[in-house]
Amino acid sequence: MFDFNIMSIIAGLPGLILAMTVHEYAHARVAVELGDITPRVMGRLTLNPKAHIDPIGLLCLFLVHFGWAKPVSINPRNFKNPRRDDILVSLAGPFANLLLAFLSLVVLLVYSKMGGNMTQGMSLVFRLIIEYNIGFAIFNLLPIPPLDGSHVLMQILPRDLAYKLEGLEKYSFIILIIFLMTPILSMILIPCRELVWHIFTLLLTPFF
Repeated sequence: MFDFNIMSIIAGLPGLILAMTVHEYAHARVAVELGDITPRVMGRLTLNPKAHIDPIGLLCLFLVHFGWAKPVSINPRNFKNPRRDDILVSLAGPFANLLLAFLSLVVLLVYSKMGGNMTQGMSLVFRLIIEYNIGFAIFNLLPIPPLDGSHVLMQILPRDLAYKLEGLEKYSFIILIIFLMTPILSMILIPCRELVWHIFTLLLTPFF
């Protein structure tokens, strides 16, 4: 679980910082566009990583492949359609990660097609940007409070079931640790990651 490979840490740092920053900024941007100025007031409507990165969460991502950014605070009462808009805000982060991964792959393919000779180190940086953003998107879509997937599910479920799901948040850390210490998380993430790669390949094959 622990990985102290200095080269992996250096090459992976841009990917992790970008994944967390873009993810949280997307939450903030969509919330503001839907009428809630809370993220703007809290200084989260920015692509400056300092506003979004939790140093301890970033360190844990490197060491145990489980970490966190500073969550964006929103006030659903400011939305015109609280249920719909909360879903849109929740999906904005994972969608932004997938978009960044896709665009990074496009850059790699365009550079290669133009005959560019990217160094092995820079190629690794781009591959990790893609990998980390896909992984960050999938992980955050898990229906475990307080992850984004749970917010979406709570807005879809009947009210009594939504309350029960929300009540799991006090056990979320334990649940996530169990996922990390067992093959359960890999059984979810690996097939989903392969599916995303397959979709990216289908979209880009006609052009490359």
